[in-house]
Amino acid sequence: MSAAGDKMSAASDNVPAAGDHASVLRVAIDRKVYGAGLPEPVEAVRGLAFTVGQGEIVCLIGPSGAGKSTTLRILLGLDAAYEGRVEPDPRGTETAPGMVFQEPRLLPWRTVEQNVRLALPRARRGRDLDALFGHLGLEPWRGRYPGALSLGMQRRVALARALADEPRLLVLDEPFVSLDDAAAAALRGLVVDTVDRLGMSVLMVTHNVAEAIAIADRLLLLSPRPASLVAEIRLDRPRSERDRAWAEATRRDLAARHPGVIAD
Repeated sequence: MSAAGDKMSAASDNVPAAGDHASVLRVAIDRKVYGAGLPEPVEAVRGLAFTVGQGEIVCLIGPSGAGKSTTLRILLGLDAAYEGRVEPDPRGTETAPGMVFQEPRLLPWRTVEQNVRLALPRARRGRDLDALFGHLGLEPWRGRYPGALSLGMQRRVALARALADEPRLLVLDEPFVSLDDAAAAALRGLVVDTVDRLGMSVLMVTHNVAEAIAIADRLLLLSPRPASLVAEIRLDRPRSERDRAWAEATRRDLAARHPGVIAD
């Protein structure tokens, strides 16, 4: 029996309330259509509403093509052609969310430290980053170039770059994909430790249910396209007590209840 609490969620015309935590992100995407006006438009998202609370790790899970990437583009202000609302507005003056993509996207001709500092506004590029590099285990690599680093270490650099400007929200797009088990576990641990130390929030998109169960406070399950929220799953067991047997039991329980979202 899993310790997951399952609550059905329906979209409304308003941005959803924050729930148990003060929210750092409030999303209500009423509709997103590609090719509007064409003979066969594609509706990617319909009635998707959720929040991310202060200090929470929230994972967005859905089948391939469900609209996860479309949702991320909207949240990051890269796609304004949708009906609905995102708060805070990603195109506003507040500190933008920190973003870690599937690929590290590091400049190979820049050192590790230069890659991280380039993410800062010009006026802040001289700030002290010693604590950040130390926390992520990057101090010995500051003067090295990305080509000298393993994929796992490159992902740490990408994480440092996302954290450099101290965002309130960190957005992760499949951040552990293609890593071996040890490197993925180490990076997951750093993400959790960073949330605990800095009190920031995380929204992670993943197809890997096991890794989501390992670190999330809540899971948001998306339907096949057009994306809408099928269920919100609260994981109440402390992360330190989530052993492999409990995680597998939870995954199987979710797969049985939501077969269109999670494969058994």
